[in-house]
Amino acid sequence: MTGISGVTEQKVRWGVLATGGMAAAFAADLVDLPDAEVVAVASRSPESAQAFADRFGIPRAYGDWQSLAQDADIDVVYVATPHAAHRAAAGLCLEAGRNVLCEKPFTLNVRQAAELVALARKHGRFLMEAMWMYCNPLVRRLKALVDDGAIGEVRTVQADFGLAGPFPPAHRLRDPLLGGGALLDLGVYPVSFAHLLLGEPAELTARAVLSPEGVDLQTGALLSWDGGALASLHCSISGGTATCASVTGSAGRIDVPSGFFQPDRFVLHRDGRDPEEFTADPADGPRTSFRHEALEVMRALRAGETESPVVPLEGTLAVMRTLDAIRQRIGVRYPGDEPETRQAPEPVPAA
Repeated sequence: MTGISGVTEQKVRWGVLATGGMAAAFAADLVDLPDAEVVAVASRSPESAQAFADRFGIPRAYGDWQSLAQDADIDVVYVATPHAAHRAAAGLCLEAGRNVLCEKPFTLNVRQAAELVALARKHGRFLMEAMWMYCNPLVRRLKALVDDGAIGEVRTVQADFGLAGPFPPAHRLRDPLLGGGALLDLGVYPVSFAHLLLGEPAELTARAVLSPEGVDLQTGALLSWDGGALASLHCSISGGTATCASVTGSAGRIDVPSGFFQPDRFVLHRDGRDPEEFTADPADGPRTSFRHEALEVMRALRAGETESPVVPLEGTLAVMRTLDAIRQRIGVRYPGDEPETRQAPEPVPAA
């Protein structure tokens, strides 16, 4: 196999940076892919790295990030640190010449995201946000139906994602230093869903309930587009929601009853016709699988691509601009936010 950045082996060789729950779930899915191989893992704790390596049969365990970044036998690194560390971890790997799949939210703000994109382009490396929702076959089918005009012109998008909690003050979701709050951890999904179908909004407004630490416990946002479309989005770490979504058009609607970011079915309602149910293909694996985003990364690497058309970098930057604008409206600040982020203009630039 010949592809980008020395990807010449029959199997794509992965490195995993971090050893938490997301890293474990991703590694478990990679183990089940015959053309993928996890060859190294890194943590700031040598003991944690070794325990992770033993668990998944990984040959090399590093007690620091730098050693993983400099391992030339790695084709691509999956960055699964808490999102406050994404800029540092992904940047280290890109500077060392590694290709990178970085967990969502991509970074804390658009400035950091733009820095990573610039690094990837400077070094000719592949970079992608691990927005698994975009790679899900059923979500891709939903988007294709919308793009093909199955429900006419999109008028409204509604989506929610909330967890019941309660989360104590010491939890990472309550910690501003870790980019805590509902918006970046959960709200990125409703925002990304709206972007997937409508692109970047022209304007937005938002309201939130903040914790004593200054992160959002729940946030509601209303996004609008120049063509007249609206999106009503909600996220919460203080109440469990249905995690459903609906897209209404001039000639029908699509309802995703539950788990819209990893659906097992959705229903298409077209004016004057019986409802049509679309269900996940069992051959695609469990809906909770990360295999589809891993397969997209490996496809792109083999094709010599430096970004994925399914999760394009300009789309990731647009989502980060929207998240920054929502945070500006609701008054959530993180260490390292630039003045440009804090003083974001009221309208969001159109895509």
